[in-house]
Parts: sequence; structure tokens; C-alpha cells
Amino acid sequence: MSVASEVAKRLLQIKAIKLNPQNPFTWASGIKSPIYCDNRIILSHPNIRDYVIYCLEKKATSMPEFDVVAGVATAGIAFGALVADRLKKPMVYVRSKAKEHGRQNMIEGHLDGTERVLVIEDLISTGGSSLKAVEALKETGCEVVGVHAIFSYGFEKATTAFAAADCPFDTLTNYQELLNEAVKSEYIQEEQIASLSKWSKAPADWYTG
Repeated sequence: MSVASEVAKRLLQIKAIKLNPQNPFTWASGIKSPIYCDNRIILSHPNIRDYVIYCLEKKATSMPEFDVVAGVATAGIAFGALVADRLKKPMVYVRSKAKEHGRQNMIEGHLDGTERVLVIEDLISTGGSSLKAVEALKETGCEVVGVHAIFSYGFEKATTAFAAADCPFDTLTNYQELLNEAVKSEYIQEEQIASLSKWSKAPADWYTG
């Protein structure tokens, strides 16, 4: 079994990912979604957590050399810290916006502005939060070697945004692998695949209920 399949299988096992096309979830944007992904649940399951961090560590070692790991707040912070610990690398994290008090930092931790940085995120939807963190790191003078995440919805919008930012990204697993594993485990029925696949291609137009 591939890493992508195995990670998807384990996320389903611990209910970090829920699929419910009959009663879709509503995102903050108002989009109706048949899927809800909460990778924070991984942290509560030591065996799954160790496997996910091991996979992120292996993926990181295949990247060009880097000096620092950066977690994206908030969900990416814990995973970034665990990966940095495994690799014995310094770690920082990037807020969605600068604090309104104290030192008003957007990036927490020490950077000289000369480092090569690997960004760790929990999931990628449109890529907006990840690329905002990338931009903040670049503004310090750092070079970002790429973004790694646990899961991707597979939106074309994200692929286009990362390409426009000239920033490589990769994930352990993705929406299509999740659907494949969900059918194998009888979490969903095979006849639901067409509708669920359609959502990832045009999420704003998917729900007609």
C-alpha cells in the first residue's frame, strides 16, 4: 500500500476526516462540502501521530537542504514542531496576522533572514493560508524551499496559486486517495464517487439541495 493510501486509511480510522455527502458541512466561505477534515485529531492518537510525523520527516529529507522548519498557525504548529524535533532543526511558526500587542510579531521564533525554510501545514484547500505564510517568510529575506502538508483537497485553485508563487508543495495524501480508501472500507458507496469527485472540481457549484 502506498503512503498516500495508508495515511488516508488511518485518517478515516480515527475519524479525522468525515464524509457526509447527504448532509454536507458548511465552510466559513458558505461553500457546502461533503468532507470535513480535522487533522488535529491525529495528535490524540500516538501511533497514527508517529506514523504521520515519520512520513513528513521522510518527505522533508527528500527536499533541497533547508535550515528551519516553519509551522503555519494554528494547526500546522504542532506538526511543524514534531517534524523539527525529529530532524533536530530550529522551528518557528507563522501567524495569520501580526499580533495586536507586545512585539506585534507575525513570525514567532528566531530568524536571521538568511535561512532556507520548509513550511509545514496541516492541510491545503485553496493554498491561501500557506502562501500567506510563505510571503511573510520571504519578506524577512528567507528562502522557502517548499510547503508540505498532510492532506490536500486537490483544488485546481491551489495548484495555480502555488505555481504563481513559484513555491513547490506536496502532501502525504489527498482527496482522491481518501475516496478510494473510503470505498474499500465501505465508509461510502461506490456510486457516490461521481458526485464526490465533482465537488473537488467545482465546490461552489456542487450543492443543489
